[in-house]
Amino acid sequence: MTEREPARGPEQRKQDALDRLEKDEDVWVATASADGVPCLVPLWFVWDRGTLLLATRRTNPTAVNVTPSGPVRLALGHTRDVVLIEGTAEIVEGADLPTESGDAFAGKFNWDLRGRPAWVYLRITPATVRAWREANEQAGRDLMLDGTWLV
Repeated sequence: MTEREPARGPEQRKQDALDRLEKDEDVWVATASADGVPCLVPLWFVWDRGTLLLATRRTNPTAVNVTPSGPVRLALGHTRDVVLIEGTAEIVEGADLPTESGDAFAGKFNWDLRGRPAWVYLRITPATVRAWREANEQAGRDLMLDGTWLV
């Protein structure tokens, strides 16, 4: 992408962001410990009924950091085409995961963690979604605020 390429309109940015959420497999997940130590890891995810469903070992810093309050920041894409999401994570035990959600995760990755007590799912509910490619898309990059799509 070059800055000479025209900026996408809000509808196209939203559709591109939704396409990434449906098709991408990996997302960067940023959390911080209670004493402020940052943690940044890539995790597999599924876009599941308006939320992102991820999985990690329950003892990994990402799972520990989102317990109990759950703030998290996620990034899809690369620096020239990014979708940045801020939201809240909740821990979901495999036994408590709706069947459709577990099947979607297992189907996408051929990896079913339900019934494995060392693992938990993280359900991320987006509060803010921003998307941009270059400087010409900085204005109007907010697609969701306070959990409501603006477009």
